[in-house]
Amino acid sequence: MIGAAAWLYTPDKPREALEAAYAPPPSQFLLVAGVRLHVRDTGPRDAPAVIMLHGFGASLHTWEDWAQGLADHYRVIRFDLPGFGLSGPDPSDDYSDARSLRLITGLMDQLGVARAAMVGNSMGGKLAWLLAAEQPERVTKLILIAPDGFASPGFEYGKKAEVPMVARLLPYTLPKIMVKMNLAPAYANPNFLTDRLLTRYRDLMLAPGSRQVLLERMAQIELQEPAPLLARITAPTLLLWGEQDRMIPISNAQDYLKDIKGSRLISFKTLGHLPQEEAPAESLAPLRAFLDQ
Repeated sequence: MIGAAAWLYTPDKPREALEAAYAPPPSQFLLVAGVRLHVRDTGPRDAPAVIMLHGFGASLHTWEDWAQGLADHYRVIRFDLPGFGLSGPDPSDDYSDARSLRLITGLMDQLGVARAAMVGNSMGGKLAWLLAAEQPERVTKLILIAPDGFASPGFEYGKKAEVPMVARLLPYTLPKIMVKMNLAPAYANPNFLTDRLLTRYRDLMLAPGSRQVLLERMAQIELQEPAPLLARITAPTLLLWGEQDRMIPISNAQDYLKDIKGSRLISFKTLGHLPQEEAPAESLAPLRAFLDQ
């Protein structure tokens, strides 16, 4: 029994080694509201700004192809939310949506960006539409890729989520097969999840403190009824959704189309939850057209 426990135990990886592997230039680390954030800021500094917000368990690397495709005419800013990727845990231990919005606007202020187009996937999509609803003066356009925010099994309005017992083992063990089982449903094409991609996701989850942050974020999730907030959004809004999404089904798009005035949907028949990774050129085309309008 002791031998099995020792075999399954997975320690953190040294932050220095992870940064050497996954934070080459143009990565930089900025202190925002007490949090050390991993940031990439590319493209002309005087161009319209686009800020990209990743989903739960992901990192700024999810946007790499899109960022390269936009950086000729746009200032593209992407960063790891606290405890994800290579951003450190938040010393405040506050992983609420309100705290996340303060960090986003704090980073914008530090970089001298008054307004930006907000691009968000999954959890990042929820943060993007929250910012557009609560601080419309800071959002020029809104692009939501399979955004989170509506109730689903295990997540009720006005009630904090329960952290599954198996998830509580996360700080102690993280076999690659566990990461694969949780990540595979994000892709429509099972062959897309290569060993290299799986290794990157797992390595970044092994950054010091990251696994504990995952648990704390789960415990602090408390959904509120989205419709009243979505109705306040005035920014032009584009929804992008993979029809093979097994994490947040495309049927949810109808709620956003109903509640965000003037929003429109573009779907991808053969893609899943992460179209920006699975088919970057195909999924970027409508986003680029929307930004260029």
